[in-house]
Amino acid sequence: MKGLDYRGIETLDAIIRLRSFEKAAEELCVSQSAISQRIKQLEKWLSQPVLVREQPPRATVAGEKLLGLYRRVKLLEQDLLPSISSKTSETTLSVSVATNADTLATWLLPSLKNILLTNRIELKLVVEDEGRTLEKLRSGEVTAAISTNSNPVPSCDAILLGNMEYLCVASKHFYQRHFSNGVTRETLAHAPAVVFDQHDYMHERFLQQNFQLSTSHIVKHVVRSSEAFVKLALSDVAYCLIPKIQIERELAEGDLVNITPDLSLNQKLYWHHWQLESGILQELSKAVISYARDNLF
Repeated sequence: MKGLDYRGIETLDAIIRLRSFEKAAEELCVSQSAISQRIKQLEKWLSQPVLVREQPPRATVAGEKLLGLYRRVKLLEQDLLPSISSKTSETTLSVSVATNADTLATWLLPSLKNILLTNRIELKLVVEDEGRTLEKLRSGEVTAAISTNSNPVPSCDAILLGNMEYLCVASKHFYQRHFSNGVTRETLAHAPAVVFDQHDYMHERFLQQNFQLSTSHIVKHVVRSSEAFVKLALSDVAYCLIPKIQIERELAEGDLVNITPDLSLNQKLYWHHWQLESGILQELSKAVISYARDNLF
């Protein structure tokens, strides 16, 4: 079998990225007919389709694997060339990281500060549930991912960052209104809570493990924002699980109270990154790992 048809994969990448054959043709400065021909040749070489021809077009499983490889090669090339070329590079390195919202709201940006200040980097953060960030890495959409999953995807390593501790908190007024008789299965069943989205099973696990209570039996607000979790708790309208690192000041000042002081929920976080990292990509991984281990519990 001959080597990969990178021109065809480049065309596939443009179609998926721009969501259009026409726009891909404009970017690559060729006709739409040439775009279609390149995809047909790639599919003939692979003996299977790489595109689902709908609106917008989407990659097949085989197409996603090719895109993952292509995007890694492009990024590694972009990172490697300045280190072996005598010419001063003005190229900006585009780095994409998949992260969960709680990590983004707490420690991720401080960990990247020095890297961003000292290098020409264009940072793209993809926010996803911590259980699904690896899909972004597997498809090649991101360079690295923060996940609760310890199993690395092929050609990647998974490094333990530390433990994110979540506390079940509410305002004093909310606590007095709903839990004056204590935090029990019965009182929790009648108190409104907050979850991130339909894939957020953290609250469910906490209630089930400690109170044998399902979230299907409670009122829960769905809010896709870590910062909004804190605001809702401070506003006396709900209780919720929030990372301890995010609310240390509110706890110290008494604005929020830990309503289950003997109970917490712990999430181990892992940094998933490519094994062939070098240059800035390697520096970025080291910065994230070092900062997380100094600041997570």
